[in-house]
Amino acid sequence: MKKTLLGLALLLATNLHAAPLVKIEPGQREALGIQAIAVEPVSQAWDSAYPAEVRVPNAQLMVVSAPQEGLLARLQVAEGEPVHKGQLLAVIQSPKLVEEQRLYLGALSRLGLAQAGLNRDRQLKAEGIISERRFLETRAAYTQARTEVEQRQQALLLAGMDKAAVKELERKHKLSANLEVRAPMDGVVLEQMAMPGQRVEIASPIYRIGQLDPLWLEIHVPLEKLGAVAVGTAVRVEKPKTEGRIITVGSMIHGEDQGVLVRAEVGNSDRKLRPGQFVEAQLAKPGSKSSWRVPRRALLRVEGKTWVLVERDGGFQPVAVDIVIEEPDALIIRGELKSGDKVAISGTAALKAAWLEGEG
Repeated sequence: MKKTLLGLALLLATNLHAAPLVKIEPGQREALGIQAIAVEPVSQAWDSAYPAEVRVPNAQLMVVSAPQEGLLARLQVAEGEPVHKGQLLAVIQSPKLVEEQRLYLGALSRLGLAQAGLNRDRQLKAEGIISERRFLETRAAYTQARTEVEQRQQALLLAGMDKAAVKELERKHKLSANLEVRAPMDGVVLEQMAMPGQRVEIASPIYRIGQLDPLWLEIHVPLEKLGAVAVGTAVRVEKPKTEGRIITVGSMIHGEDQGVLVRAEVGNSDRKLRPGQFVEAQLAKPGSKSSWRVPRRALLRVEGKTWVLVERDGGFQPVAVDIVIEEPDALIIRGELKSGDKVAISGTAALKAAWLEGEG
């Protein structure tokens, strides 16, 4: 009696994972439209998709502002245009710039006089004609004049003139109210923040420029899903197709959706992603040696269990499996399968009917 019960228990345990072979003749297979594909071993699965916003990394953003007050006379580029470092972006007419140039030229003249006086007194001191004190006073006046020139030159550079323009001013002594604003880096104009004819103050924003490769994805992940998320976790977007890695996992829960901000960096060499765009991002989940990816239509539900029909010699073998992860277009399962096994993906209704009739 005990042996009989033990055998029955073993038989039931076996039937939890497999069932008798469903025999199918070659001619029947074609008539029933049965097709099978190989199961895909899974080293990395993908979780549900989460909404994500495309952002430009902070280190790749710059605001071009007015270096001096004045009238914005001309804008050379507009939103969406690519620019390169040093390219002319805008022209500002600035009376303040003219005043700074005048003060610089005046300081240069005084430096020239101080240099001539120093050279003269150095010679007179060597001949014993003037005192040491007279020479020291002359040298101090020269040092002061040189310092003033350096200060005025720095003021011109801060006002927006480059070193080449300052040298040109020294050579020609020609004052100009036109201040040229140039691009500080290669990039794309993301926003135009001023209009021609507008009066601008110092540091008034004119353009916002950004570099668009790589970009950030800012993803709000529910707190209960955060356990498997870490820096380095793979991320993918299907439309448009791109992949990347998580670079930061936030520490604060956002009140609106009780999610945590997860930031990923993705490539954008083909310029398919745009700042401000909303996409759906999937986060990777680790697989295992016994995990397999199959299409959803490969699975059957029989008596509360999930099964796949594995191709064998002479037919198909029902094998019980567990669903580990649900992906948008596939399922990750775990069961008694091996590499090279094929599962039925069409004609499964007929196979299921034949299987249940055989058991009946």
